[in-house]
Amino acid sequence: MRTETAGVIRLADYQKPDYLVDFVDLDVNLSDSDATITSTLSLRPNPEGRAGARLHLDGDELQAVAIWLDGSALDLSTGFCTPQGLTLTAPPQRPFTLKIVTKLQPARNTKLMGLYRSGSAFCTQCEAEGFRRITYFPDRPDVLARYRTRIEADKDTAPVLLGNGNCTAQGDIAGTTRHFAIWEDPHPKPCYLFALVAGRLDGLHDSFTTMSGRKVALGIYVEPGKKAATSYAMDALKRSMAWDETSFGREYDLDVFNIVAVSDFNMGAMENKGLNIFNDKLVLASPLTATDSDYEQIEAVIAHEYFHNWTGNRITCRDWFQLCLKEGLTVYRDQEFSSDQRSRAVQRIADVQQLRATQFPEDNGPLAHSVRPESYREINNFYTATIYEKGAELIRVLKRLVGARAFAEGMALYFARCDGKAVTMEDFIAAFAEASGRDLSHFMLWYSQAGTPRLKVTAQHDVAAQTLRVDMWQINPPTPQQPDKVPLILPVTLALLDGEGHELPLVADEGATPAECAAGMFEMASAHRSIVFQNIAARPVLSVLRDFSAPVTLELDASEAELVHQLQHDRDPFNRWQGGQTMALRQMVAACDPSRPPQPAASFVAALAALMDAHADDPAFVTLALTLPTESDIVRELGKDADPEAIFGAREALRAAMGVGLADRLRAICGQAAPQGAFSPDAASAGRRALQGVALQLLCAGFADEGAALAVQKFAASRSMAEQMAALSALTARGRPEGAAALAQFYEQHKANALVIDKWFSLQAMAIRPQTLEHVRDLSSHPAFSWTNPNRVRALIGAFVNGNQRGFHAADGSGYEFLAACVLRLDDANPQVAARLLSAMRSWKMMTPRHRDHALRALKTIEAKPNLSADVGDIVTRMLA
Repeated sequence: MRTETAGVIRLADYQKPDYLVDFVDLDVNLSDSDATITSTLSLRPNPEGRAGARLHLDGDELQAVAIWLDGSALDLSTGFCTPQGLTLTAPPQRPFTLKIVTKLQPARNTKLMGLYRSGSAFCTQCEAEGFRRITYFPDRPDVLARYRTRIEADKDTAPVLLGNGNCTAQGDIAGTTRHFAIWEDPHPKPCYLFALVAGRLDGLHDSFTTMSGRKVALGIYVEPGKKAATSYAMDALKRSMAWDETSFGREYDLDVFNIVAVSDFNMGAMENKGLNIFNDKLVLASPLTATDSDYEQIEAVIAHEYFHNWTGNRITCRDWFQLCLKEGLTVYRDQEFSSDQRSRAVQRIADVQQLRATQFPEDNGPLAHSVRPESYREINNFYTATIYEKGAELIRVLKRLVGARAFAEGMALYFARCDGKAVTMEDFIAAFAEASGRDLSHFMLWYSQAGTPRLKVTAQHDVAAQTLRVDMWQINPPTPQQPDKVPLILPVTLALLDGEGHELPLVADEGATPAECAAGMFEMASAHRSIVFQNIAARPVLSVLRDFSAPVTLELDASEAELVHQLQHDRDPFNRWQGGQTMALRQMVAACDPSRPPQPAASFVAALAALMDAHADDPAFVTLALTLPTESDIVRELGKDADPEAIFGAREALRAAMGVGLADRLRAICGQAAPQGAFSPDAASAGRRALQGVALQLLCAGFADEGAALAVQKFAASRSMAEQMAALSALTARGRPEGAAALAQFYEQHKANALVIDKWFSLQAMAIRPQTLEHVRDLSSHPAFSWTNPNRVRALIGAFVNGNQRGFHAADGSGYEFLAACVLRLDDANPQVAARLLSAMRSWKMMTPRHRDHALRALKTIEAKPNLSADVGDIVTRMLA
């Protein structure tokens, strides 16, 4: 196991590989007890590398059986080969072959990296550095090779044999019960995209005809008995393929596209070329087992992994510092897909909610890092919201800066110029600089500078001159290892609303160009910018950062009346929603901070009532408007010495006020009869169900007994998992006594379905009651719980530390102590899962001194473990810095 002593990898130290691999011929022989891998590598010196350099191939806990160089056996006793690597000090300076035989024990591979078993099936996970757990190889993304993979296994144990590319041969092995399949991928790829699956699987089969008329065979493979739950995933896949053709001109390039869903998976899904491997929670869905959120997530992740075929596979990253290139770009693409499939306004708000909930806390804590880091110790720890969500936001910033037309031209140029290559962010940005004619060097600072900028905006109205002066300042707070920051380039969208909500014409003879005024977007490239708008007879309401035009926190000194006006009249859906969020946040922060004047809830509730009436035909938007800012939003707003108990109380009080003040409307929503007919996961139906769910939650907050009685009725009458979970969460969230019976009934009804039982664990972990931590401890010994299954660990432990802020941040430190014990228990078996759990501590330095003392002790306990894994060691070191 790699330990915390691993060295620092730096972007500045990048060197081209000294040797290239043109072809990889793999023979994978699988049995119940082990796997024998025979790898034949066709290598040659890289003319751009160091002449005469040694050859080093990476390994990780490998057992070498035999090695041949150009057909001559090498003596393993000489020490050139260890479980962690193979080194030839004087390799041939011409093309040569290296044949390597390794033996693996997939069933004992609890790290779920490399080749392992999920249930009875064999499967792989090679990103970021898992291929080195299969065979010795230059495990880096800039070594691109063509692969031929022969898989052999027992026909009864593994009747399905899948690999990358196209299947070119298959058959039985005479005189045995075994069979084989050969898969060849014609496209050079890095080893992290290698995949194979072998097992007893059921498959749903379909086809897709590309825009050039080619017919592609599609398959989704799952554990036996689960095939019926794959139809929505197949539909999402076909819609994704069609969308990528019409929106980006990208056609699929192989004869087959397969997806395999497994129960044991560290991540969400993996885009292996032609053979995507998924966590089964992101494939399996039926009305009786999946919520609307599950359906939305399946649609988005199926699309994301498919879109990687071009943004990640055909064009890959030169090194892992460029991870944001494939992930940020592909998240942007899947967000755009979801916007087109559903509601663009609702999707935009949901994406920003996700960014604020996950990435903003990361940027404001000890784990802050730039979108393209300058260094790392363990690359597994950089699959973060900063890389993914903030990376996607930077693509949006880029599109705003160059314009939609130049953005489309830049994407086309990028695809044409970089196809089949391992590239950098500079290669990507160069295409847009050429297409737009702009110097984008200032924009590139977004990729090297960590932290969330603060944008402060003030306005001064001159009645006599009929002008409005708008001043904008950007503040870039220090982050770990980056104390001094420079101004970034921010596209700031802005409108001025009159008393009736109409947008005033923007005319400025000072500080802005006519083109900026016409577009309503003003580039801010310095620490301060001032604009004077003309012909402003009365003070308008500012609508700033429309559609969330840059990933910043906005400080706008708007009055309560102005926020109400924005909530009721702003034609920009995002800022209409943001007006209500700002009102709510101010009230909750004031309730947590005695030094701030109290903020009555009456005007906020009245504004929400008006919004509910005005937007009754858009239940998804109303649902978002009725959803309060999260506890982490309040922590960020407070900035320091945050008291989780006070935060919880403030949020509960405002929820109760909403429940009482909106009671008649909430009752009417809850009383609406469900549409007749079959369940549909479409956006309109999902919006109606989501609104009924939040209405029930608010009624429970305002009228506990009435709400609980209604939840009991709805639980009994539910016809879908979406309805059942809405009622059950209302009963369990605050520890209602009726919840115990409902939970028992839920378990008995669904105990055969692991994904639904994950929900059962999570509901109990997130319940707000004094005994929740004790109950979570007890549940970790429940027969249905497993420490070796990442989904189950995330469902219970992850739900508690990430979804129960009051319980996790208990004043006595018991939540931190519990997390430390869980991390230490998992560290040897699955360090990736352990490290991701530990990231729940990312905001510990913003808590009260008492909380910080307890958190520090928990982190020190983890740090003291001998042979701490590189994954956990990296996180705890950065936490304590």
